[in-house]
Amino acid sequence: MNHIRSLASSELYLCTCLLMLIIGRGCSQVLYDWTVSYSQRAPLGVDKQVIAINDIFPGPVLYASTNDVVNVNIHNNLTEPFLMTWNGIQMRKNSWQDGVQETNCPILPGQNWTYSFQLKDQIGSFFYFPSLLLHKAAGGYGAIHVNNVPDVPIPFPQPYKDYAVLIGDWYNVDYRDLRASLENEVFLPPPDGILINGLGPNQARFEFEPGETYRLRISNVGLKTSLNFRIQEHLMLLVETEGSYLVQQYYGSLDIHVGQSYSVLVTAKNQFDGKSYYMVASSRFTILEQSGIAIIHYPDSAGDPVGPLPLGPYLSDYNFSVEQARSMRWNLTSSAARPNPQGSYHYGNISITRTLILENNLMFTGTKRRFTINGVSFMHPDTPLKLLEYFQLNDVFEYYDIIHDRPTATLPSSYTFVIDALYRDFFHIVFQNPLLEVQTWHIDGYNFFVVGMGWGLWDESKKAGYNMVDAVSRSTIQVYPLSWTAIVMELDNLGMWNLRSQYAENWYLGQELYLRVKSALGDDQSAISTGDEAPIPANVIKCGRAANL
Repeated sequence: MNHIRSLASSELYLCTCLLMLIIGRGCSQVLYDWTVSYSQRAPLGVDKQVIAINDIFPGPVLYASTNDVVNVNIHNNLTEPFLMTWNGIQMRKNSWQDGVQETNCPILPGQNWTYSFQLKDQIGSFFYFPSLLLHKAAGGYGAIHVNNVPDVPIPFPQPYKDYAVLIGDWYNVDYRDLRASLENEVFLPPPDGILINGLGPNQARFEFEPGETYRLRISNVGLKTSLNFRIQEHLMLLVETEGSYLVQQYYGSLDIHVGQSYSVLVTAKNQFDGKSYYMVASSRFTILEQSGIAIIHYPDSAGDPVGPLPLGPYLSDYNFSVEQARSMRWNLTSSAARPNPQGSYHYGNISITRTLILENNLMFTGTKRRFTINGVSFMHPDTPLKLLEYFQLNDVFEYYDIIHDRPTATLPSSYTFVIDALYRDFFHIVFQNPLLEVQTWHIDGYNFFVVGMGWGLWDESKKAGYNMVDAVSRSTIQVYPLSWTAIVMELDNLGMWNLRSQYAENWYLGQELYLRVKSALGDDQSAISTGDEAPIPANVIKCGRAANL
């Protein structure tokens, strides 16, 4: 057993890959070498220092397939420490590679580090982005496409082409100035505009061939703005979100909240009329509407589109957004990462281990403004929690589970707090939003089932209306103003996992916590029964109190 625990991560992955190849499940090594650097761009006509990857903004698409081992060597050519996180990727029992502040020491300027992780049983559309120091406000993001293994067919005809579409709000102000504003108690202002694939209005272009079907993988990579996505005179067939195939339905427009990803199929027009068409991503629930605009060209297009943009829902129409979210259903008969149908997992029959009602809010401590979960704002210790745990520097864990399972009337506070859970626990989490703006929440390392949402405060009676049969499984969910959203999830991924607000401002100012998922058995038995968590990487970066250990 000690021999197994001492193997390097790459050796363990190789053993796992060999087993998967023997049983026909596929597995290969995917290698990327990325240099992260500054680059001068002007997406909205104002010159700005952006973060590019291999001098590309947005960064290159990361392509992989189910069960692949992904290796990304990142060279940090910035002047600040850097981390990359993988939004929605369920790396197999390996939070060492998660790329957030409490699982990884940062890559220092002038240095490089290789992320190496195996994908869990997973397919779908996701994205990566920098997780430290508000770097996301300067870019550094890109799409992730996880494809099916050959023996698991996709539940629709193979598209002619597959396009990544990254939409998000954009600030002309330098990210360091935005960061300083947050630290000086100034809220982020409205953005200066909306980008599509890193480009301003009418700059991003997509080529369509008449009669062909295209898969658009759309991700909202912005900081705080919900967006409505639509294409002039083209319907969108929604087929997948964040690793789950959906019951296929046509939509004229889609609300996509911060951190969310969707796949749609769009069939190109078959007639030759010389037209081109607008693709639009417009802000939702804002005082003034802002729009990102791209162009769809056909071979016979005579020029850019003319006339008004296609209309979306009313700017403040929350009911439209809620009803659209409720209309989405998990495709029970389709296979996803495995040959068996998605509906073979009967999540509604699993007993709840623990219920958490997590309420987002705002607090002031003297002159400092912080965002909270159940009255607690997360404070980062001097050493990542993952290293503190590994080297048994456990004094910081005196505050584990300090957070209450429900909102209380106690005074808000700031702590380093961790929720302890056991492998295979089944959590019921209600995100409750008492504020007047939409919130979005994300949990690293997992998908969860979105079983209900409604207005007002949550209470036990709301369980009667839960969807416990075909709720959508995903990793990022919105919570509307003065409302709640309920999820259920099986904790089947050992490690230290980040639960956070996807709003960059809220996350930066403390609206996050960590789930520490541990084996219920002793060390020797857990390695056999659960495969154990991945060992500390041979190339681990050590910092803080662990720097010389």
